[in-house]
Formats: sequence, C-alpha cells, structure tokens
Amino acid sequence: MFTYKVDDDISLKLVDHRDADAIFELTDKSRDYLKVWLPWPAFIKEVDDTKAFIKSSMQNYVDNKGMVTAILFKGEVAGILSFNSFDWSTRVGHIGYFLGEEFQGNGIMTRAVRALMDIGFSELNLNKIEIRAASKNVKSRKIPETLGFIEEGTLRQVEWLYDHYVDHVVYGMLKDEWMELN
Repeated sequence: MFTYKVDDDISLKLVDHRDADAIFELTDKSRDYLKVWLPWPAFIKEVDDTKAFIKSSMQNYVDNKGMVTAILFKGEVAGILSFNSFDWSTRVGHIGYFLGEEFQGNGIMTRAVRALMDIGFSELNLNKIEIRAASKNVKSRKIPETLGFIEEGTLRQVEWLYDHYVDHVVYGMLKDEWMELN
C-alpha cells in the first residue's frame, strides 16, 4: 500500500483493513469533539462500521474516485486525510480531514494537507483542489487559509448536523497558484 513520508514525524498511508481498530479507537475517543462539526461519528458505533468505511474507501481508490489516507504521527494513527472525491472531467479534487482531539495544536494537519496537495498537483495532475469547512469551524478553516487558498464563497445551509443546518465556506487552490507559492 502507498505510504508517503511528510516529515520525520508524519506519514500518510492508504487506509486498509489493518487500520480498522486504530481508526475506530481514535474516532471513539474523539467522538464528542468530532460530532460538533461532523455528522458521521453518530454512525460509527462499532469497529465493523469502520471496516465498512475502509472497504468502501479502498474500492473508491481502485475505481479512481477518491483516496483516503491515515495520518500517522510518530507511527500512531492521528487522523484521516482524503481526497473525498475527484471530478476528472475538470481535474478537481475535494479534500476532507479530521484529526483526533489529542493530536490538535501540533501543526499536523497543515503539514499533512500540504503534502496531499503536492501529491494532487504533481502526481495526480489535478488543476484545482477544494476544501469546504463549516463557516463557524475556525480550526478547520485555518488549514486552507494558512496554505494560501482563496475563499471562493459560502454555501448556505448545505449540511444537516443533527438538529440544525450548517453553512460551508468553500476554498480553492489552482495548480498554477500552488506552484507559485511553493
């Protein structure tokens, strides 16, 4: 399976069935933290739910529809970073991510997203990468803002989060912009 070394502390690896227990444990430990901004933790109730997610992710990779990686921090699963989807007709990749609560505040996600963007533009030949974040999720929005993404707009009430709608801010980075910055 594909592994990409980001730096001395961080690596990205394609998820596989061997990661199920670690990903489930991370999700379970961070469940209350994650569900403030994400709807899916409510559906991950046991390790078999994580196994189903991994199986689907692996099939999407084979079908060239997405690419889900585990973020390894000092060898431990710290989060998930993915191209949730690709639009190959326009060469756009859509990034999504989460980091376990105990790993917050170490710059892990910014470094990992930077690496995934390099993969997206250099190896996958994408023309554009988008990140969407809940408008009030300051930590998640900081990632694309730190990396120089352009804020392209707000999608109003685009996600149902348990008992209310959430707006998403859309950020975009074009390949030529990324090359100029890096």
